Amino acid sequence: MTENDICIGLPAQIDAACRVLVLGSMPGSASLQQAQYYAHPRNRFWPLMAHVCGVDAQAPYPQRLRALQMAGIGLWDVIGRCERRGSLDAAIVRGTEVPNPLADVLAGLPRLALVACNGATAHQAYQRHVAPALTCAVPVLALPSTSPANAAFSLDRLRQAWQPVADALAETR
Repeated sequence: MTENDICIGLPAQIDAACRVLVLGSMPGSASLQQAQYYAHPRNRFWPLMAHVCGVDAQAPYPQRLRALQMAGIGLWDVIGRCERRGSLDAAIVRGTEVPNPLADVLAGLPRLALVACNGATAHQAYQRHVAPALTCAVPVLALPSTSPANAAFSLDRLRQAWQPVADALAETR
């Protein structure tokens, strides 16, 4: 039996003007190694954000983060620490998850209109670890993962599924 790796997530990329918070489960190995959200070259998150809010998917990472924040989008993960072998969500060892303090963060975001979970694992972890501690009511969507492991969804299908994120941004301007 191989030993699992201890994974420690990336810092939140959220400012006070956040209207949509996109939550992953735990960044994959490529993202953790590069200290960048959605760093795997085949992850469709950044091309999807180009469609959702006009972010230049090819811009340097700091510029992409700034563009997301300017559009009203924040990034973080439900899980702040866990044991996992490799990058797949399915490899997260149940019971080792330490959630990020999202209930407190959400309570401090007065303009927040939507929480968008990037994939089923993020949504399940949100329901298990965050929802019971919430003191504010914010709509939560379980959206298909942008991960290359979700090969069933083309970029076009992801665009359609993630349209509620673009709609929420347009409604809260």
